[in-house]
Amino acid sequence: MITKGQKINDRYEIIKSIGEGGMANVYLAHDLILDRDVAIKVLRGDLAGDEKFVRRFQREALAASSLSHPNIVEMYDVGEDNGTYYIVMEYIKGMTLKQLIKKRGALTLSECIDIMLQLTDGVDHAHASYIIHRDLKPQNIMIQDNGEIKITDFGIAMALNNTQLTQTNSVMGSVHYLPPEQASGKGATVKSDIYSMGIMLFELLTGNLPFKGDNAVEIAFKQIKDDIPSVREINPSIPQALENVVLRATAKNPKNRYASSKEMHDDLLTCLNEERSNEPRIGFKYPEHEGDVDKKNLLSEKNEVKQEDIDDDDSKTSIVLWVLSGIFALIIIALIGIFLVYPKVMEVPNITIPDVSKMSVVEAEKTLKKQGFEVATTIEYVGDEEIEKGLVVKTSPSIGREVKKGTEIILYESTGKMAYTIENYVGKNYIEVKTILTNNYGLNVVIEKMEPEDGKEYNDEQVIIKQDLKEGTEVAKGTNITLYIPDIIVKYPDFTDGTWTEKDIKEFCDKYELAVEFKYKSRAGFNEGDIISQSRASGTAVTNGATIIITVATKYVEETPTVNEGAVETQD
Repeated sequence: MITKGQKINDRYEIIKSIGEGGMANVYLAHDLILDRDVAIKVLRGDLAGDEKFVRRFQREALAASSLSHPNIVEMYDVGEDNGTYYIVMEYIKGMTLKQLIKKRGALTLSECIDIMLQLTDGVDHAHASYIIHRDLKPQNIMIQDNGEIKITDFGIAMALNNTQLTQTNSVMGSVHYLPPEQASGKGATVKSDIYSMGIMLFELLTGNLPFKGDNAVEIAFKQIKDDIPSVREINPSIPQALENVVLRATAKNPKNRYASSKEMHDDLLTCLNEERSNEPRIGFKYPEHEGDVDKKNLLSEKNEVKQEDIDDDDSKTSIVLWVLSGIFALIIIALIGIFLVYPKVMEVPNITIPDVSKMSVVEAEKTLKKQGFEVATTIEYVGDEEIEKGLVVKTSPSIGREVKKGTEIILYESTGKMAYTIENYVGKNYIEVKTILTNNYGLNVVIEKMEPEDGKEYNDEQVIIKQDLKEGTEVAKGTNITLYIPDIIVKYPDFTDGTWTEKDIKEFCDKYELAVEFKYKSRAGFNEGDIISQSRASGTAVTNGATIIITVATKYVEETPTVNEGAVETQD
């Protein structure tokens, strides 16, 4: 049991609990050496005794610690202290994406795309490092006040794969986003993460999950057999191009899905563009449903693995590995012989990518093919201040690099100087404005909080109240613009107005990190449960860590006056 003030490894001092899960509990702690707050995830005690699981947990956590991306929670440390296994991570202030959806329901199109662009970018970075998340869901996505998202539990989900499905809460939380191939007991690939992201995009756009059921098996069966509902039928204002992103990401047959998170990211970038406004509904090349599925095999025999089964499987796996190791050894010996005898035959020469900048796309393509490179059929477009429209700006891999002959080269064509006229954004949602300015016009948008200059009170913490560039200012790509949102001061409400209950007050205090003490009194004129008084006046500013005393009415019992026996009334 981890308690407040406890020190882990004589370095991390526990401040408070900030989350509980089926596998581990998460605490806010202070790093005494680096003097910073961190989140520390502690493995549950009943799992800490499983040596195989602990090894997987540590191995995958260490692998995930190599990831460095602005949309992935950074891992600082992994260790063990007297049987307590822990992972130290970046502490993120904010709420989970699931909490945001519950609070607001469907988000705006711009918000959905902004969130998904960050998500696909972070996942693509992980995939490039050969790490598959396997458990992407809104509960594992943190969103900060500035709109930036952070993906949590990278690598840990991989370690939990064999055990998580025995935890009821974890199953019901994860199965809503579970790809068909995983639901039927097959292995996960990068396309499994893409499916989960497609389900999340559906939920962001509609505020609801596509598949529901009374239990995990029923939901898993729907993931495999049922077509995903149309988001346009739920909300006709959603463009077909955006629905096509949902359909392609959530295709039942992985062959019909995006080949990579980067491909999904790039499709999201242009799905609201005018030229895609008349895009038809997507069709698939490969059949979506293949064969029958028996519900009895879903999440029970193949996925709901018990510890004894894991041990048996490990033993069988060991035998198979010995056999495969022998086969691989023979293959390696044969390959070594081939490489020694025919080294020149096997060698692919390195060649330098020539400078094709400022060439036309056609000219650059001819030059590269003449040198022995392949050229991607898709052209990327970027704004550039110096290179005129229609000419090549750069390549990927970059000009001057030595790569193997036959490498595919992507060309970036200039769209010219990207000019844009600043509008009046005051009163608009900063997330929507930031998404448009960043993705469509290449501006660098900075969000800052400020106290309202006019003394006006704002209830919406996402509304723009000021901008540093005036309306009508012409800017080019890369220009900085600062948007100011209100630094809202939370004030104590009037808890005695008859609308507040003890539960409501407790939730308010938890939200703003207040300590609350309830006192109970019987008082005439109040019903049981009414709030009689509060120690901090309504309208005064809330300070984190403060204590407020709430007096609650108990059932009023009128006292009956008593007369002392033997008392004699006298008259003067």
